[in-house]
Amino acid sequence: MSAEIYLDRMFAFVQEAGGIALDLLDNSQISFKKDNSVITMADKNISALARRTLADFLQSPQHILVDEEDPQSVNYMDQQRLNQTPFIWAVDPIDGTRLYANRMPLFGISIGLIKDLKPWLGAVYFPMLNELFYCDGKDAYFVEHAFSPKEKKTRIVPIDEEISHSSLFFCNDTFFNRFYWKDKDFHIMIHACAVVNLCWPSIGRGMGCFLKCHLWDFAGSWPIMRKAGLDFRRVSDGKVLEEVQADLFDIEPLSWHLKEYYLISSARNFDPILSKIGQNSSK
Repeated sequence: MSAEIYLDRMFAFVQEAGGIALDLLDNSQISFKKDNSVITMADKNISALARRTLADFLQSPQHILVDEEDPQSVNYMDQQRLNQTPFIWAVDPIDGTRLYANRMPLFGISIGLIKDLKPWLGAVYFPMLNELFYCDGKDAYFVEHAFSPKEKKTRIVPIDEEISHSSLFFCNDTFFNRFYWKDKDFHIMIHACAVVNLCWPSIGRGMGCFLKCHLWDFAGSWPIMRKAGLDFRRVSDGKVLEEVQADLFDIEPLSWHLKEYYLISSARNFDPILSKIGQNSSK
């Protein structure tokens, strides 16, 4: 089956999911998971939509779905099974759920298709911004006024911005639990939304990000950011995240959660940015 067929399915999914999210925005029916993270009716409905949209693919043992809202996803964390599965779909129904629950526009819907353990296709849609980022396996694109007659598509190319006083770098909302920022001229920003942190630097909105997250948080953005010359580099040793390996993720208490912190940037900017991050001695 061609990349185009899979990508068309992704587009259909994120467009319909975006409609669900917007329809439920004023009545999101907030509740909490066991770990006190937020879940809304939109998360649940979009998760169910993902399973329906991919149902024919998932009938084949060649395909699995890792969905944030499906507790059974932990069962796929076996390297032998992953090695025997050519296609891994990963879905985050609403990334930035707290933002969504507070009716803020910086939330996204993410779907990625990993082929032979490596990032391949991805689509990330921001319904309130009407912006779409996607990778077709060869190139990545940024689409303004997505799914409308006014669509404007721009191919994403590597941007190796030099650090300056106007530069911004993104980090996750748990950054200050273990780290601190050592530069008063090069600023950090916290959106509390992984797909914003990952997609925006691909078009020059910021220089990269620092995070430790779940597979579904980054699977859709992963192939997009790589086309922009940005890579996940492990903070401990600078090793690039090239493929999905079960031993890189925790099983408990959070399944499919990266064990280590990663800095996402161009190759040139990795060391300069890392030098601005200090670790709290008490952590």
